[in-house]
Amino acid sequence: MASARTKDDPKATAITIPVAEGDDPWTDEEVEEIRQELMADIARMERAIEVAEAGLADLFEEGTDGAGRDPADVGSSNFERDQEMSLAQNARDMLEQAQLAYRMFESGEYGTCETCGQPIGKDRLQVFPRATMCVTCKQREERR
Repeated sequence: MASARTKDDPKATAITIPVAEGDDPWTDEEVEEIRQELMADIARMERAIEVAEAGLADLFEEGTDGAGRDPADVGSSNFERDQEMSLAQNARDMLEQAQLAYRMFESGEYGTCETCGQPIGKDRLQVFPRATMCVTCKQREERR
């Protein structure tokens, strides 16, 4: 299941993604589309983290001691800072998911549920390329 890419042709796609029962086999174009989406997700999340961290830096430069500031302004600043921290953490989590999925893609493990070992399913991967679990295992994990 390993990649057959060469240095001369980085887009030569010989990656095999497992197919769930009833799914059509993956075409080379669909596999390449998934690879491109994962790379775009990684780049997008890296930019989102940079933006969120820049926003946080600005908020921290303003200070939080509130000396001479209206309590409502201090509360608003604290709320903004918390929001930016939450956005940055969410972007980091999504970046980690995309990087893991891309590593799995490159190693030939992509498309196999990391919990049960069954195919994730073509529809799920096309909608959510960062998926590393089948729907059943993901639902089970979220219930815990």
